[in-house]
Amino acid sequence: MQAPFTLEGRDVRLEPLSESHVPALVEAAAEDRSNYQWTDVPEGTERMSAYVRDALAETAAGAHVAFATVRKGAGPGGADRVVGSTRFCDIACWQWPPGAVHQRHGVPDVVEIGYTWLAGSAQRTPVNTEAKLLMMTHAFEVWEVHRVALRTDVRNKRSWAAIERVGGKLDGIMRADRPGADDTVRTSARFSVVADEWPAVKTRLAARLAAP
Repeated sequence: MQAPFTLEGRDVRLEPLSESHVPALVEAAAEDRSNYQWTDVPEGTERMSAYVRDALAETAAGAHVAFATVRKGAGPGGADRVVGSTRFCDIACWQWPPGAVHQRHGVPDVVEIGYTWLAGSAQRTPVNTEAKLLMMTHAFEVWEVHRVALRTDVRNKRSWAAIERVGGKLDGIMRADRPGADDTVRTSARFSVVADEWPAVKTRLAARLAAP
């Protein structure tokens, strides 16, 4: 199990998800639901509470690290505001052959970034770019993972484009991969950034955030 930690940038803070975030997440999810066709974003307090409890259980089991996405200065009077959620998931620690120099303990070898959703007002803003930069920096430079994976419903062209913008390269299509948000069996597009690609990806993301 990973100890809780916060990732903080110029405009975004990713803080450990807790049940105290439920009211703010309900408000964020209710802003504009028109873009959630292919994404499971809970609606209402009951469903959001269950969503957070599930995230906390996965985190306690060591399978996920869940965050509330906070946009600095976005609330009334310039207060910080919760605008969504995201996670490290499918955290895997490999078992290398006996005597392998790559065997490590207590940190993952590969991770996925998923369960990402944002309030309508935070979409098409730098929030997603900075959040991905923070998470991939932690994954590649603190955990020193070999791969960060991302995936989306093949029908979600907006998400597909967003993953490519943050440097993800298409690995392939996984048919009948998981339940879809619209009560179908979803086919997923799977992407990744590998360690050798990270320096160039980091430079591009930083440049995007610095652009006026």
